[in-house]
Amino acid sequence: MAGVEEVSLIEGTGLKNLEQTARDIINANKDNKIWLFKGEMGSGKTTLIKAICTILGVEDLVTSPTFSIVNEYKQGDATLYHFDFYRIKNLAEATELGIEDYFYSNSFCFIEWPEVVSNIIPHQFMEIRIEVGEGESRNYKLANYGGY
Repeated sequence: MAGVEEVSLIEGTGLKNLEQTARDIINANKDNKIWLFKGEMGSGKTTLIKAICTILGVEDLVTSPTFSIVNEYKQGDATLYHFDFYRIKNLAEATELGIEDYFYSNSFCFIEWPEVVSNIIPHQFMEIRIEVGEGESRNYKLANYGGY
């Protein structure tokens, strides 16, 4: 049955617990290759993606793709794609980049600021919402969407 499966809430973690948080998020995934990262500016989306990539065995330096829109990282024989759509103004601008090919490549696609491309994101994905708490504290709401 298609829909959403609420996975979990990870509360009150900070930078010192980021590796464990990243592991918990990886373990909560239901085999989705598309991961949406949502949170306000400065909430730690890229920092979390760096931690996840380290655990997944990414060999390259993980950096924010704010100006390049997409970064490609080696993960063994595979490639992982990291998107940042903050600077994209509309869906047409994004589709000109050929992003649908990435989304349907069966590779991991980690997407920051996915709202502008929401109409072309595959129906099966994991969403990670980052909520800023006091100081460095973060809460993470995880949900898997699709044929579960």
